[in-house]
Parts: sequence; structure tokens; C-alpha cells
Amino acid sequence: MNLYGNGEVWIIDNRPNPNDFPELTETSFCWFVGEFRRHFPDRKFALAMDVTHPEPPHAALCQEIYDLPLRFGAAKNGLKTNPEWLTQEFEDTNAYVFGVFADKEDALMAALEAEKTLRARVESLLLPRLHRSDITAESIASGLGMSRQTMYRRLRDEDVSFAEILDALRHRMAADYIGARKISVNQTAYLVGFSEPSSFVRAFKRWTGMTPARFRAT
Repeated sequence: MNLYGNGEVWIIDNRPNPNDFPELTETSFCWFVGEFRRHFPDRKFALAMDVTHPEPPHAALCQEIYDLPLRFGAAKNGLKTNPEWLTQEFEDTNAYVFGVFADKEDALMAALEAEKTLRARVESLLLPRLHRSDITAESIASGLGMSRQTMYRRLRDEDVSFAEILDALRHRMAADYIGARKISVNQTAYLVGFSEPSSFVRAFKRWTGMTPARFRAT
């Protein structure tokens, strides 16, 4: 976050070439806006949004989704937030969990940004939504500006499927969280999109051949 002299607080996207992948900008900010709106429906988090890329054909849809002042072609990619959140104390254990998620996301986003494959673009759109169990191929294809069929066809050209990408990303992030020993198995299950810890444990055994507890102990 950046605190400006006039008291404004902005979450700034500092990628070197953000206009190479504007969908990532829009999706990442959408994650912030959507999560705060879902968890704190009665309190305003985002006040305005600036993006450096030109106004896209779906600008009206963006305006409807974000429901805040939105400026295209700005000098920075930033989300203006309510300063009162700087002093907010979070009692919900998910507050720390989302902090861990944000740190991991920043590192992986930087790596994905350097790649030019469709797989990397799909992963970039999946990552901010990974904690949700209702991710659909249609929503990701829409974020890419293409139909589901086109996305499937182009992924086949890269010898991978949408389901394989989603499963591999969940595996990768789950292994990182469990291996770091900073959050619980239940919290990890939530972060990678499993509503039931038992389902997550089964998936983790399929990925690694061992339970999360055993993996953490190795």
C-alpha cells in the first residue's frame, strides 16, 4: 500500500509492463473488491480504481462489477481504499490466511507475468480465485476475452487441459502452504478451494502420495 500526502491510501500494482496483460490487473483488483464486499457488506473498502491500459470494449461491464469510480488510461494501476482499514483489527482467522495468500500470490504472479503462454494467463486468472470452490472454465475464458471452446482448443495446442491446470495449481499452492508450516491444514484447504478438509486430504494424498501431516513432517 502507498499512503499519499493528502491522506489517500492506494494499493498499487508495480509490475513493470502491466499493459502487456491488462486482464491480470482487472482480475487482481476484482479479487480485493469482491472479497471485502463479501466479508464486510456494510463497510466500504474500495473508493476508486485507476488502470493504465486503454478503455476496453467491456468497460461498461467493469463499471457494473466494481461499482466505483473507474479511470482507464491513468498514470498508475491502483485501488484507492478507505483509510479507516489501516486501523482495523481482524478477529477472523481468515485475515491471516488471506495475508499469506497475498504474499504467495505476489511472487507467483510475477513469475506468471514473465511467461507468454495461454497456460500462464489462465493460471494468473485462477490464482486470485483459487480459494473459491465454484471456479468455472466459462468465467476464466470470459476473463481472457474468448469463448470456452476457443480456450479449450488453444490449451490443447499446448498439450494441457483446463482441469489439469486448475488441479496442478491447487497442488502447487497447497504444497507451498503445508511445507511453510505457517497455517493449518484446514486453512490450506480453504485457500485452495476445498470446502471440506477431508476432500482436501484425499486430493493431497493423490498429489503427493502422503497426508498433509506427513508431508509437513518431512
